Amino acid sequence: MAPLTRRRATGATPSPTTREAAGEPYLVVRDLKKHYGEGDARVQVLDGLTTTVGRGEICVMLGPSGSGKSTFLNLIGGLESADGGTISVGGCELTELAPKQVGEYRRRELGFVFQFYNLVPDLTIRENIEVTAYLSSNPLPMDDLLASLGLWEQRDKFPRQVSGGQQQRCAIGRALVKNPGLLLCDEPTGALDYHTSKEILDLMERVNRDWGCTIVMVTHNAAIARMASRVLRLRDGLIVSDEVNPAPAHALELEW
Repeated sequence: MAPLTRRRATGATPSPTTREAAGEPYLVVRDLKKHYGEGDARVQVLDGLTTTVGRGEICVMLGPSGSGKSTFLNLIGGLESADGGTISVGGCELTELAPKQVGEYRRRELGFVFQFYNLVPDLTIRENIEVTAYLSSNPLPMDDLLASLGLWEQRDKFPRQVSGGQQQRCAIGRALVKNPGLLLCDEPTGALDYHTSKEILDLMERVNRDWGCTIVMVTHNAAIARMASRVLRLRDGLIVSDEVNPAPAHALELEW
């Protein structure tokens, strides 16, 4: 995959040490709390979670089902509101924003990639990506992005006409075309086979390397942690381990 040539609107270019956990603080979370239900049905999903992720890091979050991983992503992404604590992304205090401002934050700063592709079946691959390009004032060049994702030959096909891996590449393109600073990934390889999973992880690694997009990825696959510059392990709504990986493996080297 050839690197994209356009950089972020801030003018910052990725450092040669993008893969190292040495970036300035970008995502800062303090004493984050979230519960669902009330009374006997109350469940404390996050119970005072605190962490910092540097700009340009790949951060992988591990933990059993119910540990709070997806809820954490939803709060960072502005899809839900926290009960307490603070979230700062690129200097923006998310927990202080009004609802309209949260929408602007999502459009400006975030890209989402989920386990299931959620593509519009009656739109082509190109059109599925273009839908979110219109939300950005500084989108990436469409043709360059399609070529970098390996989707140029599939650009005029519909989702049902391409493989699962190509659909996930389209979903990643839909997230990236906005030129986001933060890419949130919830089990992005969960519906893919082994070979395709490694291709998608390699693509994410290239995205991080080529233009310094910070990535926070939730997964049940502990082997993926080897490619991360930071690894968070959650249990019962708390971070029980926050480790820096001084020598991340390349995605294509992973085995599981």
